[in-house]
Amino acid sequence: MKNRKPDLHPAPRAATSPGVWVGVALAALIALFWAYAPTMNTGFLFDDAKQRFAMTAAKDPLSEWIGPVRPVLMLTYFINTRISPADTGSYHLFNVLIHALCGLLIFFVIRRILALAALPAKSHTPLALFGALLFLFHPLQTESVAYISGRSDALCGLFGAAAFAAFLYRKSPAISWGSVIVVVLLFAAAVLTKEQAVILPALFLLTDLWWNPQSPLAAVRANWKLYAVLAVGAGAGLALFWSLILGIGTGNSAGFALKDFTWYQYLFTQFRVLVTYPINFVFPANLNADWDFPISHTILEHGALFYLVFLLACAALALRYRRGFALSGYGFFVFLVLLVPTSSILPIQDPIAERRMYFPILGLILIAIDLLRRLKMEPKALAALAGAIVLVAAFATHARAEVWSDSVKLWQDVAEKSPRKFRPHFQLAFAYYELGQYQRAVEEFEKTAAIQKPTPDMLVDWGLAYDGLNQPDKALEKFRQAAAMEPSAHAWTQIGYIYAKQSRWKEAMDAFDAAEKVDANFPAIWMYRGQVALATNQPAAAIQLFQRALELDSGQAPARDGMQQAQRLLAAPGARR
Repeated sequence: MKNRKPDLHPAPRAATSPGVWVGVALAALIALFWAYAPTMNTGFLFDDAKQRFAMTAAKDPLSEWIGPVRPVLMLTYFINTRISPADTGSYHLFNVLIHALCGLLIFFVIRRILALAALPAKSHTPLALFGALLFLFHPLQTESVAYISGRSDALCGLFGAAAFAAFLYRKSPAISWGSVIVVVLLFAAAVLTKEQAVILPALFLLTDLWWNPQSPLAAVRANWKLYAVLAVGAGAGLALFWSLILGIGTGNSAGFALKDFTWYQYLFTQFRVLVTYPINFVFPANLNADWDFPISHTILEHGALFYLVFLLACAALALRYRRGFALSGYGFFVFLVLLVPTSSILPIQDPIAERRMYFPILGLILIAIDLLRRLKMEPKALAALAGAIVLVAAFATHARAEVWSDSVKLWQDVAEKSPRKFRPHFQLAFAYYELGQYQRAVEEFEKTAAIQKPTPDMLVDWGLAYDGLNQPDKALEKFRQAAAMEPSAHAWTQIGYIYAKQSRWKEAMDAFDAAEKVDANFPAIWMYRGQVALATNQPAAAIQLFQRALELDSGQAPARDGMQQAQRLLAAPGARR
C-alpha cells in the first residue's frame, strides 16, 4: 500500500437518504434498550450504595453537590435525584442514552479516521457503522452502562469522543481559534467528569504524528494553538488533582500513598492487564465485576516480564509495518495511550476493571475493522459477517446485563469467578441478607470468614443475619466482636437493639450511651431510644428522641412512624405526660 496523503476533504458522493439514517439510528437505539432491558430497574449495586446519590445527602441543594471533584458527573446525578429520589429507573435511562450518544460520536470519529487512513471512500460509512455498533453492543461495555457508578467512565467517554471528533473534523489542517475553543471546552468537560481524560491531548498528538508520516513535526506545529492551550490546562489540572495523585481523600483506593503495593509493582501488574483487556475483547466469556487479579511484586512474578516483551514486540511490529497496517498500528497505540492514566505507574487498589476500557476500546475496534476489511470475501458476505459479529455481541451484552440485573446474580457470578477473594463473598452474603434469606447469608458469611479475618462491618452484617434467624445470642456475639475490634455507633446501637427486644432496658440504654460516645450524630441511636421510650410508656420523651433522629436523617421512616404513635398516645385521655 502506498503512503498517500490523508484526504481531509474527500470528493462528494451520493448521499444516503436522511430517512434511512434516522431508521438505522432508531433501530440501533431500540436494540440497545433491549440489550440493557434487564438492568433498567436494577437498584443500587456494589459501590452505588456508598455514593452521594444513594444517601440522605441526595436531598442537599445543588451547591452541596458541585465541588472540585467531578462536578459534571455530579450534576447528572443531582438531576437524577430530582427526577426520582428512590427509583433508579432514571439513572439507568441516563446511562443508556449517554452510551447511545457516545456510539453516535464514535461513528463519526471512525469515519474520519478511515479517511485519514486513505481507505476507499465507499468503505468509510459501512466500516464506521460496524465499528460504532460494536462499540455500542460489545459486552465489555456492560459495566459502564449497567452499573450506575460506571457512568463516570461512559460520560467521560462521551465528552472525550466529542472533543476528539471536534479535533478530527476541523476545517483545515491547521486548527483555528474557534475550533480550539470547542475542543478545549469539551476536553474540560471530560476532565471534570473523570480525571483520566487528561490523556486526551496525547491522543490528539498521536493522531497528528501518525497520519502525517512525511512531516509529523509540521503537523504538530500547525496545531500549536491547541497544544499551547492544552499545556496550560494540563498544568492547571495537575494542580487541581495533585491531592488525588498523592492519594489524599481517595480512601486509600488510589494514588502514590497506596499501601498495598508500590508504583513499580503496579506497573509490573499492568503489563499483564494490558494483555488481558484485548483477550476479553475477543473472548468476553470471563467478564468479572470484581477481578481477583494478583499483583506482580517483581518483574518476574506471574510472568510480568513476558507480557512486557509481548507488548514491546507488538509495538515494534506496529511501527515496522506501519505502511501496510497503518490502521491497526494506530489502533494499538490508541489503546495504549488511552489506558495510560489507569494502567501505568499511578497505583489503583483494583488493578483491573472493565469500565476502564469504555473509551480505550476504540483502539481495539480500529484493529478489528482493519482485519475485517482485509478478508477475501464478497461485499455481501463481508456485511453478513459483520452483522453476525454485532448480533452475537448484542446477545452477549443482554446476557451480561442479566447478571447486572440483580445483586445476588451479580455476586454469585463474581464469587464463582473469584472464589478466593474476600469482597465478592461478603457482598453476596449481604445480598442474601437484604432479600431476607438469612440462613444463606449466614452460610456465606462463614465462607467469607474462612477466606480472610472478618472486618467490623462484616461482623455487624453477620450479626444482623443471625438476628433475622431469631438467634439473639449469636447476633450479640458478632456485634460485640465488631465493637471490640473497632468501636462504632452502628455496632453499639445493634447491641442495644437486641437488648431492647428482650426488654432488658438498662443494658439497652447503656449500649446506646456507648454508641453516643462514639458518634452522637448517628440517627439510629435516637430512633432506638425513642422506641424504648415508647415501649416503657414515655410518649413525651419518645417524641423528643424521634425529633432528634429526624433532624439528623429526615428520611427515617421508623422515626416518623414512632413519632405519630407517640403523639397519639400523648393525645389519649389519661396519657402519661
